[in-house]
Amino acid sequence: MISLAKSLFYIVIGLFLCASAQADNSARNKEIADRFAICDKNHDGRLTKEEAKGCMPRIYEHFSYLDSDGKGYVTIPQIQAAAAR
Repeated sequence: MISLAKSLFYIVIGLFLCASAQADNSARNKEIADRFAICDKNHDGRLTKEEAKGCMPRIYEHFSYLDSDGKGYVTIPQIQAAAAR
């Protein structure tokens, strides 16, 4: 049987790990948004494959996957969702 102290310890560790993962996600999402803003040359909120080419090479390499509906551009939420997988 697990003691109350051990149970509380595991709960605290679980909460810490969850908070840490959320902080990592926030930092990653901010980094994506910051980089996107630099690469989006015409500031329309859409990143074309050409805009990604020299600025976001991993987005460029996987552009057709991210742009699964074939619109010719990707958005910050699309990139963030892919990064979260």
